[in-house]
Amino acid sequence: MIDWWLRNRRLILQLAGTLLAIFLLYLLLKGEGWDEILVALQTISLLDLALVAGFFAISRFATAARWHVLLRSGGVDIPFRETLSLTFTGLFASNFLPTTIGGDAVRLAGAMQMGFDRAVCLASLAADRLIGMFGMSVAAPLGLSYSWGTLFGSASALAVPAFLRRPLDFLKRTFSACSLWLKKPGALFLSLAFTWIHMLCLFASISVFVRDLGTPISFWMIAGLWSLTYFVTLIPISINGLGLQELSFTFLMSNVAGLSPQNSLTVAILIRAYFLFSSLPGAALLPSTLADMARQKDKS
Repeated sequence: MIDWWLRNRRLILQLAGTLLAIFLLYLLLKGEGWDEILVALQTISLLDLALVAGFFAISRFATAARWHVLLRSGGVDIPFRETLSLTFTGLFASNFLPTTIGGDAVRLAGAMQMGFDRAVCLASLAADRLIGMFGMSVAAPLGLSYSWGTLFGSASALAVPAFLRRPLDFLKRTFSACSLWLKKPGALFLSLAFTWIHMLCLFASISVFVRDLGTPISFWMIAGLWSLTYFVTLIPISINGLGLQELSFTFLMSNVAGLSPQNSLTVAILIRAYFLFSSLPGAALLPSTLADMARQKDKS
């Protein structure tokens, strides 16, 4: 029993954290009133829903291009269509199979299934995560400047060191894995540029929703507050940030940006929905990738 707990304690704690976050999100939804949230959703025009879908499509392609640049510069001769397929497969696994498998593991297994070098692919995934985190950290000071009084003037200040600690640990672990790309600054800069494209599309999507809800706020405030939300979701207490992302973003948008709680929650739910739907193309490649992962596990 003790051995089973030691092997599975992280997953169990994440499941418990996820359930708690979802329960708190449910209470928040109930407290704000379903009817008011439905009214807020109805104010979003179909044209803007389609516009945000376009932003998310560009964002997904930019995310794939970021990893593709790292793979090619590392000597992996992979066509972009294959990188795109693996990226969508990883996104789908992260969003729909969070309790059993991670998106990075699926991307690695898919790349190995295609016959590419495991060591370089693994290092490229670490570099991909690091560059994504670095790109988001550029906007974090904006978020802190807007929300300093809110975060450090209340009990929530206790959470700040926690969400800063995990990114620092991640930087230490992945720095050595990225040594190959430190010698290729051009590839690093290009992959970072794709990260910023992804970020701009995401922030623009939030801006469209906020504008439709009748409370436009600064694009830079949106960028800063979402970056803080991103780092909060790195705390390993929820699977894929489920519930935690929505709660933290709702808190920041309502307490810092001045949106009503129901509008803040509406935007948070819409963004989660678009993250989920934009990963659906990855469902096509996932079965073969999972089967290959199972064969590799049996061999080992």
